[in-house]
Amino acid sequence: MSGTAKKLIDELNINKHLDRDKWITLLSDWDDRDREYAAKIAREISERIYGKNIYIRGIVEFSNVCKNDCLYCGIRRSNKNAQRYRLTDDEILMCCDEGYEEGFRTFVLQCGEDSAYSAERMANIIRRIKEKYPDCAVTLSLGEMEYDEYKLMREAGADRYLLRHETANEEHYKKLHPAEMSFSHRMKCLEDLKSLGYQTGAGIMVGSPYQTVECLADDMLFFERFKPEMIGIGPFLPHKNTPFCNEAKGSYELTLFLLSLCRIMLPNVLLPATTALGTIRPDGREQGVLSGANVIMPNLSPTAVRKKYMLYDGKICTEDSADQCKMCIHARMKRIGYVVKVSRGDYSYDKDSDLR
Repeated sequence: MSGTAKKLIDELNINKHLDRDKWITLLSDWDDRDREYAAKIAREISERIYGKNIYIRGIVEFSNVCKNDCLYCGIRRSNKNAQRYRLTDDEILMCCDEGYEEGFRTFVLQCGEDSAYSAERMANIIRRIKEKYPDCAVTLSLGEMEYDEYKLMREAGADRYLLRHETANEEHYKKLHPAEMSFSHRMKCLEDLKSLGYQTGAGIMVGSPYQTVECLADDMLFFERFKPEMIGIGPFLPHKNTPFCNEAKGSYELTLFLLSLCRIMLPNVLLPATTALGTIRPDGREQGVLSGANVIMPNLSPTAVRKKYMLYDGKICTEDSADQCKMCIHARMKRIGYVVKVSRGDYSYDKDSDLR
């Protein structure tokens, strides 16, 4: 164990802050014993606030059409090998029906940036879900939109919005995205979402091409400043039909370490153990939970389209039914001493609350 790393982890636990130089030092000089030390602290924090509960969110990936051409993404518009699809409004509702029967109380509606689904259309879908299932939360992951569009969907009943910022370093952002995409607009979208009262999620790909320790330090400082209610962190995984097809996968161990550091810095955050983490290692999601995560997001999309929503190669759980996904997650969490909670699983704004 690095004495310097342990000292900085302890400082983070006490102050909930490190300056940029200290972040660079910590992320440059750590080993597995430091990671395990951070995981123990993170686990204790998560259990103090949320108990042994793991919150599940059912993802409905309703379109893989996307206007953007992000260099890392398998559904980028330039991927001519992608088999495109769109679900109808009724099909989206049917996915939610099935999910509700299986105990899901949050639905995550996710797609590429597809103009076929206007804010008005999405607002109508949200209203239908909320009218039928008023005890459920609706989370959106639709990419970059404008303030009035976010406002319309919020007023229709949307509770949360996931928009990974990907990197808080503008030069790094430019290396991951085409010239027509704007770092400043991405950040404005996140600020707009916060201002409208969404529980807002940001996040990064660990080990994305051109990412440096300095980039990660900037990301941690951004998380501290922005205070997202949710943070999505998963390892970068390449897709064969992108410019980054031959790039190395992100580090599994660093992903777990960063999950723990996020929990220590922002104790109340909702922190998923991502599908990408389960893809890079069979027990990745379990280890994510043991590193401080408290959310898992199984797929509710029709099995006929799941293999078409491939952001990266090798994605797990593309053939399991909603019932199979639920049973699998229940069993996996039980093995490590946790329980899947039938609940919306909202962000806890009270530092001393216990949602058990």
